[in-house]
Parts: sequence; C-alpha cells; structure tokens
Amino acid sequence: MIRILDKYFVNQFTQSFIFGIIAFTSFFAVIDMMENLDDFIDQNVSTEIIVQYYIVFIPEIIRLMTPVSVLLSCLFTVGKMATQNELTAIKSSGVSIYRIMITFLVIGFIVSILSIGFGGYVVPAANKHKVFIEQNYMKKDIVTLGRNIFFQDSKTRIVSIVSYSVALDQANRVSIQEFSEADINKMLSRIDAERMKYDTLKNNWQMINGVKRVFTDSTETAEYFSTLAIDYMNFKPADVIKKQRKPEEMTLDELDEFANEKLKAGNDPTRILIEYHSKIAFSFASLIVVLFGVPMSANKRKGGIALQFGISLLFTFSFIFETGCHSIAQSGVQWYDHGSL
Repeated sequence: MIRILDKYFVNQFTQSFIFGIIAFTSFFAVIDMMENLDDFIDQNVSTEIIVQYYIVFIPEIIRLMTPVSVLLSCLFTVGKMATQNELTAIKSSGVSIYRIMITFLVIGFIVSILSIGFGGYVVPAANKHKVFIEQNYMKKDIVTLGRNIFFQDSKTRIVSIVSYSVALDQANRVSIQEFSEADINKMLSRIDAERMKYDTLKNNWQMINGVKRVFTDSTETAEYFSTLAIDYMNFKPADVIKKQRKPEEMTLDELDEFANEKLKAGNDPTRILIEYHSKIAFSFASLIVVLFGVPMSANKRKGGIALQFGISLLFTFSFIFETGCHSIAQSGVQWYDHGSL
C-alpha cells in the first residue's frame, strides 16, 4: 500500500509541478517581452532573434521558479487531499503525516540535486547566448569601461587590470604575473605598470611607468621602466572587453577555478566563493519549501484549493521580491571572465 501511495503522491506532485513551471515561465516571459518591446522595435530585431532570445531566457526563469513550483505542488497535492478527505483516509489506515513527509522530502531532494546541475551548467550556457543577443542586437549592457578585470592568459600567466577604457584602448594599473610550470605556486616574475596600451604597428603591448621584478630562490631583482614592450601576450584590446563575463554566465567549475586563480595571485576570492556557494544553496530551496509546504496544507481549511493557490501566490511574490533585492545588491559588483583569451 505504501508503494501505491508513493506513486500516487509522485504522480500528483509531478502534474502540479509541470503546471507551475509552464505557468510561471509563460507569465514572466510575457512580462519580459513587454519590457523589452521598445528595444526590439528600436533596434529592428528580427523575429528569429527574438525567438532565440526567449528560448535561452527560459532556463533562467525555470531556475528561479523551481522552488516556487515545488511549493505550489506541495500545497496543491496535499491541500487537495486534505480538502477531499483523502488525507484523513490515509491517516486512518495507519500512515502518519511523517511518513507522507518522507516521500515529499525525497522528491524535494531529487529536484534540488537536479537543480544544481541545471543551474550550475545549463543555465550559464544559455545566459551566455542571451547576453550575446542583448549586446549585439539590442545594444544593451555594452561595456565601455571595464573594472577589476582578471584572467589567465596562459597556463602560467595571470593578468589583472583595475580598469580598461574602450575609447582609449588603454588599461590602467596592470599586473602581469608569471608562475613556474613545475610549481604553480612559485612566482617567477611580476610586472606592475600604471598603464598599458596596444601598439598596432608593432603588434605588441606597451607597458608604461612600472617595475619588473624577477624572483629566484633567495633573491629578487627589480627593474624600473618608463616603457616596456611585451610581445608574448595572447590577447588583444578587443578580447579584453569581449571576454568579460558576469557570474550568471559562469558554470560552477569556472567559478571555482576563478576563485583558485585569484587566491594564487594573492587576491581576495570571497565574492566569487559567495557566488559559487549561493548557486548551490539556492538549489536546495526546493527541499526547504517542502518542510513547511506539506505541514501547512495537511490540515483541512476553509477555502480549499483557492486558499492553497492564494498562499502559493503570496510566497511567489515574496520570493520574487527577495530575488530582486539580491540582484540589486549585486548590481554594483562587476564580474569578468577568467579564462584564457
């Protein structure tokens, strides 16, 4: 009997979950389309590109609405059973509410594990294409001044730039660090300069007003310069801006690698680690909502399904408000690509 009930719970939960995902995704896609309508018209974006935009936008909506859909499913499934006295019959047969909770907790745990992979790898890939469409077709979020740019130029070379001006094609406060291939924690040399510009005639970078330090096992030498030509870099001016990425475009592996690179370079990786762990923590929101969603709807109340739907909407808009506040708090922080250029 227990197995039959478990299958019944899973079937009812799945139906409500799919309905919630489709409903919320459609709702927010329509709202976003209304907000972007002016941009689509002003930039003469073709229908094909608009369709592509919303195809790659859907994964992000699904990621955000998964916990809400899980809550909706719990409220609808258990609330419906309580309203129709099915839950009373199940309890009278000897099945406790705690045993029922186990089934929903297992479902929530499975959804959370799947959400880690989906939000950590599928969503970033879709967001990359979404940002590409916004910048190239909608002319949105075009970077004119990059800040705190940090990337790995080769296996043993790390480059950090405090700011980069697109108009001047000039980097300010630049640091280039070379590490040993045999021991990646051992720094061989470091160049720090006030400015860095690209010489299009000689096809090399010109470091201006800085110092080059070379490290051996027991000594350090420093060479100050007004101009230093470097022709072994693997990137050009256009690549600096082109390769900048936001955290929503980075997979979990890329965020972890980015944090390790910053740590090796002597920089603080706290913000990257927070983003990394927040993506994982957010995935387990689906498990958390089960803990109060099932008990909340297990008792028979006046209003039936209408009340359950109202409670779900209340939590939905509260969740959206919290997510929006988080986005606003993070809006002042610039994140950039760390991969090889």
